[in-house]
Amino acid sequence: MQKFIKKAKDFNELVMFEHSIFSLPFIFIAMVVAADGWFGYRLLLMGVLAALSARNFAMGVNRYADRDIDAQNPRTASRPNVDGRLDSMSILVFIAINAILFVVVAYLINMLAFALSIPILAVLGSYSYFKRFSSLAHVILGISLGLAPIAGVVAVSATIPLWSVLLSLGVIFWVAGFDLLYSLQDIDFDKEKNLHSIPSKYGAEATLFISALFHSLAVLFWILFVWSAGLGFFAFVAAIGSGFVLYYEQTLVRRDFTQIDRAFFTVNGYLGIAFFILIVIDRMLS
Repeated sequence: MQKFIKKAKDFNELVMFEHSIFSLPFIFIAMVVAADGWFGYRLLLMGVLAALSARNFAMGVNRYADRDIDAQNPRTASRPNVDGRLDSMSILVFIAINAILFVVVAYLINMLAFALSIPILAVLGSYSYFKRFSSLAHVILGISLGLAPIAGVVAVSATIPLWSVLLSLGVIFWVAGFDLLYSLQDIDFDKEKNLHSIPSKYGAEATLFISALFHSLAVLFWILFVWSAGLGFFAFVAAIGSGFVLYYEQTLVRRDFTQIDRAFFTVNGYLGIAFFILIVIDRMLS
């Protein structure tokens, strides 16, 4: 039993399970808007399983693909994929289990979700390899999490309305923007290993500018989402308020690069939760 618990902790550290907080609020935002309120316990369970299995798959592929890179980076050398706690076969089995679970859950939701499940997994798995040849890796990560709102609305209505695309675009630029800030930690390492991150290619100042631009686009698309979906006052508060949160995040990193972890995990976690709560309030009072 102790061995099982230890292995579970190792896998939890591998995928950083607690960071699922970034994608879960936006899949449920899409589901609440699509259902115009409560969407039912069955879809709640299906949504959680789909989001977690998709993220576990993506993180598993990332950690498996990055074994050689992580082993050389002092910041990541103690991860379980490189320090011997989890061997390659265990990680591959973990990846396969989560891929199968995601496809099965999609099948149980509806046929459109099932049809999209394999292409979604392909996108999720591609991020890990982009950094080796393209600076677009940050955007690919954004697209990976930006698929969550699309998945949410497909689960409820088996359609992809315009507002869900706008919500998704907001998530894409939000995630790409904070991934740029996070990648500043590895700017020297990426240069040394010839990895194609934007910081290593264009420098810290350009990265900060692009990140701020991406976050501005995120807020714009979220405002357009609220307008397109015909939502009310509290939804606009969520969209506009996210701009102030992202401004604070940008200020935090510019003031002190050692605050990157705080900006990445704490601030972004609160943003997603607050956005979701305000959308729920908006639907309850409409």
